[in-house]
Amino acid sequence: MAGPISIAGSTKTIGGDGVFVIAEIGKNFIQTEEERPQEEYLVNALALIDAAAEVGADAVKFQTHELEDEFMPGLTVVSPHFSGSDRYRWIKRNQEATPPEFWWAVKTRAEERGLVFFSTPMSHRAAEKLQSLGVSLFKLGSGDVQDYATLDYIANTRKPLIISTGMVGLAELDELIIHVRSLGIPLCVLYCISQYPAPADYFNLATIERLQEEYPDVVIGFSDHSLGESIALAAVKLGARVVEKHFSFSRDLWGADHRVSMAPEEFAAMVRAIRSGAYTHVDHRAYYGSRERELEGANNKFRPYFNKALVAGCDIPTGTTITKEMIYAMRPKMYIDGLASNKFYDVVGKKTKKNMKKYDPITVTALA
Repeated sequence: MAGPISIAGSTKTIGGDGVFVIAEIGKNFIQTEEERPQEEYLVNALALIDAAAEVGADAVKFQTHELEDEFMPGLTVVSPHFSGSDRYRWIKRNQEATPPEFWWAVKTRAEERGLVFFSTPMSHRAAEKLQSLGVSLFKLGSGDVQDYATLDYIANTRKPLIISTGMVGLAELDELIIHVRSLGIPLCVLYCISQYPAPADYFNLATIERLQEEYPDVVIGFSDHSLGESIALAAVKLGARVVEKHFSFSRDLWGADHRVSMAPEEFAAMVRAIRSGAYTHVDHRAYYGSRERELEGANNKFRPYFNKALVAGCDIPTGTTITKEMIYAMRPKMYIDGLASNKFYDVVGKKTKKNMKKYDPITVTALA
């Protein structure tokens, strides 16, 4: 079994004694369709942090955006999981709601309440924002597990990394784990189904046991988008060392993730069941499946919306040797005719065969 992952500035560990429970606040501080003052978003976020501490979470997690190197400008794309806003406007609203003082305030409040604060950077520049805050660890969401531009930056911080499997297949996951292992970075992998909400019959919790056997040096956990506690408790019974659940005051609030979130009283009940050992009485058989099954993420319907392609991050003249800083990994791959973001290292060091403008897709024919 993988040894515990230490968290700088905290006595808590990931994969140590007990289960590390994450309340994912994400963007749930946005609660109305109409835009509200930034001060109100901060009040909502602080209240959610306080509630997470009261119900026994170990950590709170947010999501951090930077439009410039995340989402291709000029595109209007609505993801099937949230029809309330197109992706560009939704990301823009989140970015504008969270200036630097927002991030300092929520990090400070979390630490005052004894919680680990971290966030999922949705791009390289978003990771830079979080690094400037002094976060102690990073998470890559399942849509960004193959974003090697962001992964490269995170790896160079040498901080622990958590990833989710919801939009990758087994071979893609193996490629990533081998790469991260070679860098000597502490790694936690969360089995995940990226459906919102995730139906019970989609789950294959035998994957948790398979991953533990194949990667004994990696902490294995569970990121859950199902409703209720049953599947999360079954995952703990089967060995998950981490549980992550979306957290909100109500599933009736407006936004992308409220409807798949746990309310405080539900989250508290789940934490009690984990801490008391009551999870051992959960019947896991309906969610077990087979160790041989491919990850649902290999063919997940959200991949085209959330996966990324490589584009020029600035104007690049003909004959220029491309450096890491010149490359952006941008969503959505379905509308960008560039190399997939996991080809990042294949592009670095190559010379351009033509002039490229910022946001031009990087293709094989553009490289010498």
